[in-house]
Amino acid sequence: MDQEYDAIILGTGLKECLLAGLLSVDGMKILHMDRNSYYGGESASLNLKQLWARFRPGEEEPTQYGRWQDWNFDMVPKFMMGNGLLVRLLVHTNVHNYIQFKAVDGSYVVKAGKTYKVPANDIDALKSSLMGIFEKRRARSFFIFVQDYEESDPKTHKGYNLDALTSRELYAKFGLEANTMDFIGHSLALQSDEAYLDRPARPMINAVKLYSESLARFDTGSPYIYPLYGLGELPQGFARLSAVYGGTYMLAKPDAAVVYNDAGKAVGVSSEGETAKAKFVIGDPSYFPGKCRRVGQVVRALCILSHPIPNCGESHSVQIILPQKQTGRQTDMYVFGCSWAHNVCAKGKYLAFVSTTVETANPHLEIEPGLRLLGHIDEKFVHVSDIMVPIGDGKEDAAFISCGYDATTHFETTVRDVLDMYKRITGKDLDLSDKDPNAAAATTE
Repeated sequence: MDQEYDAIILGTGLKECLLAGLLSVDGMKILHMDRNSYYGGESASLNLKQLWARFRPGEEEPTQYGRWQDWNFDMVPKFMMGNGLLVRLLVHTNVHNYIQFKAVDGSYVVKAGKTYKVPANDIDALKSSLMGIFEKRRARSFFIFVQDYEESDPKTHKGYNLDALTSRELYAKFGLEANTMDFIGHSLALQSDEAYLDRPARPMINAVKLYSESLARFDTGSPYIYPLYGLGELPQGFARLSAVYGGTYMLAKPDAAVVYNDAGKAVGVSSEGETAKAKFVIGDPSYFPGKCRRVGQVVRALCILSHPIPNCGESHSVQIILPQKQTGRQTDMYVFGCSWAHNVCAKGKYLAFVSTTVETANPHLEIEPGLRLLGHIDEKFVHVSDIMVPIGDGKEDAAFISCGYDATTHFETTVRDVLDMYKRITGKDLDLSDKDPNAAAATTE
């Protein structure tokens, strides 16, 4: 370990593994360490034995769930947008060749206590029971505008200045009702609160367009995909990429600690009496005490079911969004469902996750609206995680720290953080233009 590296990375969470792969491809000499004996860090996928050890220490995992090796519980459950940043990063690095994906069956939204399929285009809008007949026509006009919209072609903007017009004002141009605005903003544009309504409309339109393009990319009827064997496959895939380019990995290093020089600059990492030197150190917030601040918390419930989530067409995999207006909250709530069809649990079993941003002193009670959608729950595990963000940008102290994971059920904010860190570290933007737009389709069922 007493060597010198370009970078030492602490924690094998998805963000850290993404950076390890990217920087290794750039020719940097990387040492990647983790205090745990498994990959994934905060975003790990735990097997049944690990899950029981974490949430019910001292108890043996029950035998009725079969082999403990057949289970993979995502600690930060998220789906991937078909044309989103993570898929583009997978294709850019060829890591998609290491992983098999399965299309998610459907996306749903809750309105007045009922679960509805999310309409994503003009044809869906005309079929949707979310809206009355006249509202369907108005929504169809909006969707046609989005589908035709090209950011670089002003002719497709229909005379709207989307940098001056707010989302609320643009909705009004199409005469859309409050409930329609609700599902477009929260289920298609994937906004987590109402603040976007009074900001320029361009980001919202781009987000709805991304949803529509993701729906079309793999032609599976869903904008989302999910890895077989769970999200733990993602950090391992990027770790494999780093190793191919010479990266060194050391797990089970519980005493790994950042070493700073007299000027307060990160210059290496110590563990078991040895010190590895580096030009800079990267890691998740848990390795940098005193250099991060808490900006919120996320509460997540992990549930084992013996049936599909009700009212979702017997789907093996679903996303359900509960817009904040529907629950009287300030932020949205998310339900994520997958099953044995994804090789994450025993045959005939299903996994469901409920997550939201903590708003009160009783986070366990806050997730009740999501839990009520699941029907009978065999087992439930609830945990609260701090959302930590770095105080500095790493340019002065050579300590580049990732942000904590939010409550959303997609990876767009996750990859944006990685791309921002990559630019701060290297001084350049990462070009994610597809080498082959259809490359990932070959690994998606």
